[in-house]
Amino acid sequence: MKILRNALWIGLAALAISRASAEDSEAAKKDMAQLQGEWSMVSGSADGQPMSDELRKLMKRVCKGDEATTTMAGQVYFKAKITIDPSKKPKTMGYQMTEGFTKGKTQLGIYESEGDTFRSCFSAPGDPRPTDFTTKPGDKRTLTVWKREKTTTQPEKK
Repeated sequence: MKILRNALWIGLAALAISRASAEDSEAAKKDMAQLQGEWSMVSGSADGQPMSDELRKLMKRVCKGDEATTTMAGQVYFKAKITIDPSKKPKTMGYQMTEGFTKGKTQLGIYESEGDTFRSCFSAPGDPRPTDFTTKPGDKRTLTVWKREKTTTQPEKK
C-alpha cells in the first residue's frame, strides 16, 4: 500500500511539473514571437554613459526566430542566438554571440517588452546577470530601449 501511495504522489508531481513546463514553454513562445521583427534604438547607454543621438540613429535590431542581429550603419555589430525565460522576475535573456567582437562568448541579460517597445540590460561576457535596468560607470552593462519599425504593406494593384 505504501508503494502504491508513493507511486501516486510521484505521478501527481510529474504531472504538475509537466503542466508547469508546458505553461513556461507557451510563455516563452509568446515572448519570442513578441521580439520578432525590425527595431530602431530609442535610447542606449553603456557603462553608465548615454549613447549620442547620432550613434543611436545608426543602430538597428532584427530578430528572426531565435537569432538577433544588431547593426550599426548597416554593418553587423553583433549576431547572437537568443534564449529567454519569461518565468523569472525580471525576465531573463541570454545571447550566445555568433558574430561580432564578442563572438563565441555568452552575455546574460534581462528584458521586458510591451507592445512595440523592447528594453534590455546586459552584462559583459563572464559577468553576472543584471537584476535591474540600470547602468553606471564601471559596471560594464549595456541598457537599450528599442521601438518596433512599422511596416507598411500596400495591397497589390491589379
